[in-house]
Amino acid sequence: MNSREKFLAAVHGKNQGRPPLWVMRQAGRYLPEYRKLKEQYGFLKMVKTPDLSCKVTLQPLERFPLDAAILFCDILVIPEAMGQKYNFRDGGGIIMSHALNSENCVSKLEVSEICQNLSYVEDSLKLLRQSLGNKKALLGFAGSPWTLACYMIQGESVNGFPRAVNWAKNNPSTFNRLMEKLTLAISEYLKMQADCGVDAVQIFDSWQNLCPPEHAWDWSIKWINQIVENVKLDVPIILYSKSEPERIDALRQSNAHGLSVSQEVDLPSLRKRLPSNYLLQGNLPPELIETDFKTVQERTKEFLISMNEDKSHILNLGHGIRPQAKIECMEALVQTVLEHQSTKN
Repeated sequence: MNSREKFLAAVHGKNQGRPPLWVMRQAGRYLPEYRKLKEQYGFLKMVKTPDLSCKVTLQPLERFPLDAAILFCDILVIPEAMGQKYNFRDGGGIIMSHALNSENCVSKLEVSEICQNLSYVEDSLKLLRQSLGNKKALLGFAGSPWTLACYMIQGESVNGFPRAVNWAKNNPSTFNRLMEKLTLAISEYLKMQADCGVDAVQIFDSWQNLCPPEHAWDWSIKWINQIVENVKLDVPIILYSKSEPERIDALRQSNAHGLSVSQEVDLPSLRKRLPSNYLLQGNLPPELIETDFKTVQERTKEFLISMNEDKSHILNLGHGIRPQAKIECMEALVQTVLEHQSTKN
């Protein structure tokens, strides 16, 4: 049994055979208990304090019978651990301590102590594994090299990350050196997560759509492929990429164990053209969780029927849950999944 099969067997065993259910970025900005903690401690304090990170991670499971806990953390802890700190702008968005603008900046990024610098994540995962036991799956994650590079080169979050795109085009040698460092750092980080007992990890290639089609492989996918090779069979890897449906075949060249796809992709159609045992995750639209109870019930049931009891499908949103999500809608989603399964038994 390969790692993907072990993962699915573990999750299905914990949820009595129905489609596994979790929600991207589920540690929720929409939950009042989360907002209370954030107001008291701040986001970065919660990320870097294992007791708080564990508490926030478990909050959604205390409200809803979800099948997995997703580590409360942030993708930008990697560049910070390499020497490029970050924070949040008052008006929203990310601001890095500085933008990478030369070979010298890249040379100063440190990789050798990446896991030591992220020991707070290790401590959080160990607390979570102990709290969850074998009752729920535990998921870790990291940003992809390309997505992290966008923030690091641009120096902040802006639409289209034009400076990062231009740098990748016009400075290939320096860009590749950065990607090599990020690939090594992420590989070591995911191995550490595997050692802490996570059941799977997700790589978020959130800005894949900014890669021109002719550069999708050399700017992004080949580096993810290298991470998959580095991590080997330590832990299953699910790749999330926000990109057009036409790029699915290219994404599969990463050799990730499964794909999490955005709501732009027709998942039932995609299922039909892929091997039946290939792991797919997704992909209800996040805005559905901002409607009403009845609408969520109807749309979720339709979607479950369209997936035809697929045993290699993990029910999820097609992108991160948003602050304006409604608790009643999450309740409707979970209830509908449970009721749908009960009618099949």
